[in-house]
Amino acid sequence: MPHRMQHHLHDHPLLALEALALLGEILPDKSVEYNRGDLPIGIAPEDVPANGLSIGDTIRRVDESGSWAVLKNIEQVPEYRALLLGLLGELKPHIEAKTGEMLRPQGFIFISSPAAVTPYHFDPEHNILLQLRGSKVMTQFPAGDPRFAPDETHEAYHTGGPRNLIWDDSMAEAGTEWPLFPGDALFVPVMAPHFVKNGPEPSISLSITWRSDWSFAEADARALNAMIRKIGFSPKAPGRYPVSNKGKAYTWRALTKLKLARYG
Repeated sequence: MPHRMQHHLHDHPLLALEALALLGEILPDKSVEYNRGDLPIGIAPEDVPANGLSIGDTIRRVDESGSWAVLKNIEQVPEYRALLLGLLGELKPHIEAKTGEMLRPQGFIFISSPAAVTPYHFDPEHNILLQLRGSKVMTQFPAGDPRFAPDETHEAYHTGGPRNLIWDDSMAEAGTEWPLFPGDALFVPVMAPHFVKNGPEPSISLSITWRSDWSFAEADARALNAMIRKIGFSPKAPGRYPVSNKGKAYTWRALTKLKLARYG
């Protein structure tokens, strides 16, 4: 379930604006995403417009650039890896009591201009979002409920499709708003649909994520369901945590290994 926490990272030197601009300039291109921030809640990835700036200028001019940016997999840089693992190390006993062993830790930093929007989407990781500067409101919807993300959409995502979801204004009243200010942190469940609207000032947020055996099993069960659906059946959706999805997951993994062995 989503819940709020507190942190004391908003003055950390590695998370200052100039440090983040420099980080964006040294990360590989595949680890940097940025675009215009004046977006609708629902938009296809291919329709998101560029902002015409470099990543460094996008971040340094966040007050006026009307943009949204994310620096992905910050753990590629040693100083940021130490920061990420230090944070997760403090939380590890509490996390692993709930989700099992913490796997594949990753960090993402979001820098957005006033009133920027992160469109409606979901993510496959366990996620804690820490607000560092400015304010934003995350509107979150129940994970696993097909009203907000149909099973076919999950299956498409886990077989290579986009994470952006189809938005309908009629869904808005079912969302829960979570206002976030510097020092606030929010736990976001795996595959919980959400969108984010930035406040009247530039915003910086840090997302610390990890996977678990359960999240990988759900993903593989969804991928198997996609194959089952293609041959004309309507498979049952995987159960939410702590329901085990290992049967379908192991079947998908065995089929994947067989295909790799056959075709190389």
